Amino acid sequence: QVRLVESGGGLVQPGGSLRLSCAASGFRLSSAAMGWFRQRPGSGRELVATIFYSTGSTNYADSVKGRFTISTDINKNTMYLQMNSLKPEDTAVYYCRAINFNTWGQVTQVTVSS
Repeated sequence: QVRLVESGGGLVQPGGSLRLSCAASGFRLSSAAMGWFRQRPGSGRELVATIFYSTGSTNYADSVKGRFTISTDINKNTMYLQMNSLKPEDTAVYYCRAINFNTWGQVTQVTVSS
């Protein structure tokens, strides 16, 4: 059974950092296309970043380029989203997704506020 378990959200001040984790089970990240998505208050779900371990390619939304980094630890079968220089507009619920398995993780809330 494909399953994704997220952790790492919370409250942080503007300019701060957080790291989200997405632990996968039932498949290997090395064979998957993975992504982080978010839904900001009053908005639809949007793509934040994707990673394809087999090719080493990553892709980011313009709004997070240079601030967020997506990565995977194959030994831990876990994907991460390192978020630096956080802004209030990054406040959202964040989801991880195994794209080619069409599976979503549960939400994790990120709130950026002073």
